[in-house]
Amino acid sequence: MPPRHNAGAEHMLVSMLRPLVERGHDVSVWLSRYTDDREAYTYEGVRVVPLGARLDFGEASRKAHVLVSHLENVPPTAALARGFGLPFVAVVHNTHLPSFRHMASGGTALAVYNSTWMEREAELYFAEHPHTVRPDRSLIVRPPVVAEDYRATPGDCITLINGNEDKGGDLFWRLAARMPDQKFLMVKGAYGVQVEPPESVPNLEVIDHVPGNEMAERVYSRTRVLLMPSRYESWGRTGVEAMASGIPVVAHPTPGLCESLGEAGIFADRDDLDAWLVTLDRLLKPAEWRTASKRARARSDALDPTAELAAWCEAIEEVAGRGIRSANRRTARPVSRAA
Repeated sequence: MPPRHNAGAEHMLVSMLRPLVERGHDVSVWLSRYTDDREAYTYEGVRVVPLGARLDFGEASRKAHVLVSHLENVPPTAALARGFGLPFVAVVHNTHLPSFRHMASGGTALAVYNSTWMEREAELYFAEHPHTVRPDRSLIVRPPVVAEDYRATPGDCITLINGNEDKGGDLFWRLAARMPDQKFLMVKGAYGVQVEPPESVPNLEVIDHVPGNEMAERVYSRTRVLLMPSRYESWGRTGVEAMASGIPVVAHPTPGLCESLGEAGIFADRDDLDAWLVTLDRLLKPAEWRTASKRARARSDALDPTAELAAWCEAIEEVAGRGIRSANRRTARPVSRAA
């Protein structure tokens, strides 16, 4: 959970839980991995319970009206929901087979996909596995980025966020070595082994992992162009964050990045170093950069999350209503607030 762990899936979840808090709901996140924390704390209005607090998640779940989970925690949380007769919501962040298989294990009241292409992939999965149990309902919520949270005046660096191999860390330092007159900035990621060049590259600066609420000041204010040469991205949240400041994004054409960046995206194959060199040489010319920057800002405006977050909140409240009715049947006493 941020601010300890800052990755796209976790920031997406926070940005979805925050409006539920604003609508008056009690929202808590129970962590499944150990951190240095031993006491519950509050982040963006959400109560966070560390695993080290050694509190009883099962007992807390029994009193909830809806359980939401994602990634590797979907199977145990779904099983717990079934055991307590609670509605279960799965937030699906990728198209890897376990994500669809776990979400389709039965009893999912709502599946939330982070893109249109992921929803299509899920439909293919269900067509190929006709005996699986479809969720009662599905919803697309593109990873919400509130532009104002990330807006900054662009700087002068070519930036990569997360330098592991799958994100393009190896390509990044090779570009820096071939473009000695440009400043390159690599921000260490929340996960994966960070690729280091075999020898010093003077124009390449590497900084530690940056909490999400500091990205505008410490990263985007220094960035002229953001690179996303990722092997796989189901969406690509950092690209959308950068576009809030009019920062052009050059990316490998994964289906998710093609959808998220839209016509503002500039694409090159991650295995073609020369294509990236040519693209950056052209993009860094002032007139080209200004045109690309305008497209980035327009794409950021088009991805305003207000409507999708409202639909998400309404869907959760509808699902939670079933949990409230179930709780009333179990306890024969009124419950007035969704958890």
